[in-house]
Amino acid sequence: MRALRLLNWKSEPELVEVDEPTPGPGQVVVRIGAAGACHSDLHLMHEFEPGTVPWNPPFTLGHENAGWVHALGAGVTGLEVGQPVAVYGPWGCGTCARCRVGVDPYCENPAGAPVPGGGGGLGLDGGMAEYLLVPAARHVLPLPDGLDPVQAAPLTDAGLTPYHAVRRSWGKLPPGSTALVIGVGGLGHVGVQILKATTAARVVAVDTREEALALAREYGADLTLRSGAGTADEVRAATPGGRGVDVVLDFVGVDATLRLGAASARTLGDLTIVGIGGGTLPVSYFSVPYEVSIQTTYWGSRPELTEVLDLGARGLVRPEITTFGLDQAVDAYRRLRDGKVAGRAVIVP
Repeated sequence: MRALRLLNWKSEPELVEVDEPTPGPGQVVVRIGAAGACHSDLHLMHEFEPGTVPWNPPFTLGHENAGWVHALGAGVTGLEVGQPVAVYGPWGCGTCARCRVGVDPYCENPAGAPVPGGGGGLGLDGGMAEYLLVPAARHVLPLPDGLDPVQAAPLTDAGLTPYHAVRRSWGKLPPGSTALVIGVGGLGHVGVQILKATTAARVVAVDTREEALALAREYGADLTLRSGAGTADEVRAATPGGRGVDVVLDFVGVDATLRLGAASARTLGDLTIVGIGGGTLPVSYFSVPYEVSIQTTYWGSRPELTEVLDLGARGLVRPEITTFGLDQAVDAYRRLRDGKVAGRAVIVP
C-alpha cells in the first residue's frame, strides 16, 4: 500500500510503498477515509532533530484519523468490520492512573507505551496511508450517526485539542464573560465554534490575516481584531469596564502572542497556551494580573473525544476543510506552511 512517510528529521516526507498491516491480538486495522494534516507535522519535518522527542523516524505521518474498521485482531469485541470509526491519536500504556481514565497524552508510564509520548503519526505509523494499525482497540471510537470520516478526522486533534483547553476553563466562562482566541487557523477556528457551542462567553478573535478573521466571524466570533501594537488595549476596551478577558486561548504560542494574552487577561483569569510556537513569557509577581493561571495543554482525553464527535454529528462544530488526495499530500503541507490553507487540510486516500 502507499504511505506518506517521514524518513529523516529535517526533511520532507516521501510517498512510498509499504506492507499492508495485519492486526495482532487486541489490535484493529482501520481503512483510512481521511487523515488531517496538522501544523505540528511541519515542526516534525523542519525543526525536530534527534533527542527532541523520545522517538525518531522513519514513520508514516497522520495523527488525525478516521475511516472504517477493516480487520479485527483476536479478542476484540464491540467493533464490526465496515463500521465507521475515529481513532484517538495519543497512545499511552493503558494501565497507569492517567491512561485508565482515558488521558493517554499524560501517560505516567512511558516505558509501557507503544512509543513514549507519541502515537500513530508521532513515532509510530499514522494514517496517511490506505490502512492504519491501531495497537489497542480502546483507541477506536465508533462514529455517531451524521458524521462521516472526512469531517471526523480533524475533530480527533483540531477539535479535541481546543475542546480540552476550553472545557478546563468552563467555570470561568459564564454569561457576562469574555474569551480571547489568538490565532484563527486550523485549531483556532474550531476553538471559536467550541466556545460558542458550549459556553455563554463573548468571543474575541485576533489574527494577522484578514481571511482568518473572516472565518472567525463566519463561525460566530463577536469581535475580530487585526493583531498590532495596540491590540491588547482594543481587547480590554471591548470588555465590561475594561477589566480584560476571563480566558485567553493562544493557538500560536510565540513571544508576541503570549505578551498579548498576558496584557489582555483579567485578574483570576486563565491563559492557556495551545500553540507550540516556541515563545516564552516572563512571569514575576507584577508581570501578570493577580491570580492569572498560566498553563499549557496537550491534546485531550478519550472521553472528551466522544463529546467532540457528538458536537460534530449535531453540526455544532464543523471544521473548515480542504481535501487533498494522498499523492497531493506533500503539496498540502507546503500550502499549509505558506498559510494558504483555510481551516484544516485533510488527506483522503
